[in-house]
Amino acid sequence: MTVDASALRSVLRSHASGVAVLTASGANGPVGVTVTSLNSVSATPALISVSLAEVSNTLAQIKDCDRFGVQLLGAHQADVAQRFAMSGIDRFAPPTGWHHGAHGVPLLDDCLSWLVCSRYHQVRLGDHHLLVGAVDHVERGMPGASLVHLHGNLQPVTALTPART
Repeated sequence: MTVDASALRSVLRSHASGVAVLTASGANGPVGVTVTSLNSVSATPALISVSLAEVSNTLAQIKDCDRFGVQLLGAHQADVAQRFAMSGIDRFAPPTGWHHGAHGVPLLDDCLSWLVCSRYHQVRLGDHHLLVGAVDHVERGMPGASLVHLHGNLQPVTALTPART
């Protein structure tokens, strides 16, 4: 038997996680959700993964999509992260700035970087679904500090901001 969910969350709060937004074209328009579970899986082929809760409304809308986008958020986008974590609102309504990117995938404006992925594999693991995407397109935005989730809060990472080459 494993530890309960609250015990797991309590210790993982001290582990910084990058903040991203997963987007896709749903049956009724663009959908998206804030995630901190983004991981690199493989460089060759280029694969990433993200997990979504079984009860996620966004999962229900994108689990059968062919492509999805991943936006890496900058420190200036805490409001975007909070908006895409809320339920019961149109996350793409103003003031959200967005556009159609590669393959028509909805992408948010002003992010540090964007990835457009095709669905590679999906599996249910416990109370989440692990979605693995093959990275078909990447784009870098303006340089800036990253946004991370640490100790239950959104925080900028300024000390480690790399110079762009």
